[in-house]
Amino acid sequence: MKHIYSIIGLWLVSLSALAGPNINVGTVYDYMDGDKSTYLKRVFNGGTSTAFVRIKIMEIVYKADGSSEEVPLKTQAGSVRDGLMASPARLIVPAKGTQGSRLLFMGNRDKERYFRVRFVPVVPEKEDEFALNQDQTDNYKKTLSAGVNILAGYGTVFFVRPKATHIDTRIEDSKGKYSLNNKGNTVVVVDEFKDCSGKDLQDCKPVTKNHILPGRTFSFIKEPGRHYRFMLIEADKQKIIEVKG
Repeated sequence: MKHIYSIIGLWLVSLSALAGPNINVGTVYDYMDGDKSTYLKRVFNGGTSTAFVRIKIMEIVYKADGSSEEVPLKTQAGSVRDGLMASPARLIVPAKGTQGSRLLFMGNRDKERYFRVRFVPVVPEKEDEFALNQDQTDNYKKTLSAGVNILAGYGTVFFVRPKATHIDTRIEDSKGKYSLNNKGNTVVVVDEFKDCSGKDLQDCKPVTKNHILPGRTFSFIKEPGRHYRFMLIEADKQKIIEVKG
């Protein structure tokens, strides 16, 4: 009997852990083409209660040594933000529902720019401007406190291509090494990179996704008997490339 009670207790804890909002933002990497200035990002809430989501944006600056840092967005003359903006920056997503925020780019696009977009579920407070009165806020907090709730957020990377996008990928296939050099001005993606043994693609290493920024190189050592396969994505064009070791 004690065993049965233990199972029931674990089941109830599991149910309470699943209570509350549970958001999904889709793809982790998004790209804005050079001829676009807006991008619609949708947020789905698969949880059992409404999700109040704040969207925070920082610019990613890559250094010459390959490292990067996140910095606040700058402001141009006239108090206009230089970079990526979310409209709206606060979403109220009902349980099992979807809401969208439009990402708008304003500013200089003579070179490619990168942004970290975070979707953060929050317990609404008065200063969050979710247009809730105090009673609604208190009632929402009570529903969350009824169980064990984890408000998990997501961080995505957003690429804004230059207005004058130029693709120039140089491939160097030598005896023991394969390289892709990005001589263009926008990111090139090596997607679904597979490193396997034999033609039947068995004994594979974990599949990876690699971004080659302008001026950077992606390369790998070709080992005898290994088979390499990946999708090369150059803006709106893509092709499958296979390489034998």
